[in-house]
Amino acid sequence: MSRTPETTHKIMSAVKSKDTRPELALRKELWRRKLRYRKNYKKLPGKPDIVFPQVRLVVFCDGDFWHGHNWAIRGYGSLENELWRYSKAWADKILRNIQRDERINRELESLGWRVLRVWESDIKADVKRCGDIVEYAYWDIVRNSLPDEEVFEEDV
Repeated sequence: MSRTPETTHKIMSAVKSKDTRPELALRKELWRRKLRYRKNYKKLPGKPDIVFPQVRLVVFCDGDFWHGHNWAIRGYGSLENELWRYSKAWADKILRNIQRDERINRELESLGWRVLRVWESDIKADVKRCGDIVEYAYWDIVRNSLPDEEVFEEDV
C-alpha cells in the first residue's frame, strides 16, 4: 500500500529533532549525576544535543533509523542489507545523514571537541550504562587536562 506525498509529509513533520524521549532520558540521567550541560547548542556545528562547554565534550543522541543503525537492531548484518529494503529516496537520505554525521564529527574534533554519539536503542535499553559512558568521558577529559602537579597532589 502506497502513501500519498501529503500523508508522508504529515507523518515526517511530526518527527522531533530535539527533546526526543531517549534524549530526555539521557539528560535526566546526567542531571541526576550532577553533570551540568547545555542542550541543542547552536554555536557548534551540528547543534549537538548535549554540550559540556567547560570540558569541550559534545553528545549526540542519534535515532537508529535516521542515522543508519536500524540494521543492527533488526539483525540484518550490514547497513547495505537494510538499505536495499528502502526506496532509493530513503536510502539516499540515510546515507547523506551518515556522511553529515562524519563531517560534523571531523569539524568538532578539529575545533578541539570530543564527540560522543549514543544510539537511541542503547539509551532505551540501558540509560544508566549510557550515562556511565558520558560521565567517564567527562571525567577523563577533566583528569587529562589537569597539570601533573595537581594530579600528584590529589593522589597523596
